[in-house]
Amino acid sequence: MPQDYSKPKSDKDKNPANPLSLALIRQKYTPFGGSERFLSRAMSALQADGVKISVLTRDWQGTESDGYEEIRCAPAYLGRLWRDWSFANSVRDQLTNRSFDLVQSHERVEGCDLYRAGDGVHAEWLRQRGRSKSDLNRLLTSLSPYHRFTVAQERRMFESAMLSGVICNSQMVKDEILSYYNISANKLHVIYSGVDKDKFSPDICKKHRKELRQKLAIPEDSILYLFVGSGFQRKGVPVLLEAMAHLPDNCSLIVVGKDKNQTEMQQQAQRLGLGNRVQFTGGIKDVIPYYGAADVFVLPTLYDPFPNVVLEAMSVGLPVITSLKCGAIDLIEHGNNGLLGDAMDCDLLVANMKKLFDPELRKKMGRKGRKTVQPLTLKAMSSKLLDLYNSLLGR
Repeated sequence: MPQDYSKPKSDKDKNPANPLSLALIRQKYTPFGGSERFLSRAMSALQADGVKISVLTRDWQGTESDGYEEIRCAPAYLGRLWRDWSFANSVRDQLTNRSFDLVQSHERVEGCDLYRAGDGVHAEWLRQRGRSKSDLNRLLTSLSPYHRFTVAQERRMFESAMLSGVICNSQMVKDEILSYYNISANKLHVIYSGVDKDKFSPDICKKHRKELRQKLAIPEDSILYLFVGSGFQRKGVPVLLEAMAHLPDNCSLIVVGKDKNQTEMQQQAQRLGLGNRVQFTGGIKDVIPYYGAADVFVLPTLYDPFPNVVLEAMSVGLPVITSLKCGAIDLIEHGNNGLLGDAMDCDLLVANMKKLFDPELRKKMGRKGRKTVQPLTLKAMSSKLLDLYNSLLGR
């Protein structure tokens, strides 16, 4: 049976003067992932509010660990099923000998107080993924030990009596959890990610547009579409390349992100005759110059609970094109502050990209998009998280 690792809620624990001790579980951190960037920002905001943080992790890259405790949980493994299973066991071993006010997991680990469903619902992801696969591939996926383990682990976690709450990063994810699992709606809390509106502002266009376009040999009058993300297949790079082949020569695309399929995507771009109209940068730690150089942000994702890159692009003032299975549909009204469509509908994607040939429409949608995300600050996110923590602790 899984154990409850949080401290007993004594009168001392309920005193708001005591700093809240929070254990965060995340198997791996790289500077390039959206979920990881959310976690890094959330941790900084929570630390500014006095929360004491410990991170249980297998691999944490970069300097973001300053100011909080790292607890390594890195047993040897072979294959991704063994990787996830052994990490969960190692976490449980570590937590047995430690006490925290709350244990918040960003992985599917049974026995936590809180789970942030940043990866959405695995069963729904498999359903959406299957739309682009053959019957044989869908059958093999349904028989995969890894996917069967992940769905079962997800069910045990969501339906565990020990789970006090779930942080959903979009209403879409909340609705999916309710449709798949036997869990009370009262446990599900929609808390949107925050974005630094000063760092991601329209001013970066003046600073970076000319310089970066010159560096990448992209003409000033070229309409530049930007994609940012890892997981090219899931996030729609193949259909985006297809759409680019139907646009005129004055349209360019930059694909920013680290992905094992990059060579395959580059070969697809060459087969489509896109030449130097499409550039792949690989993983970039600082994406701000690319937002500043772009005219339109495009993410035709098959499934994405709520990508931080959409918040960043909207905050910069870029019009956004994304899909109906992106959690950003909570914020985007089609035709008003962005454009939406089915991830598999290449013709509609082409039509949406062509709509934004109009520079005045781009500016209008960009302004409305920035206004939409103005309330979603890092401070607002931190405050909502703290309110949830304190309510669970009875403070």
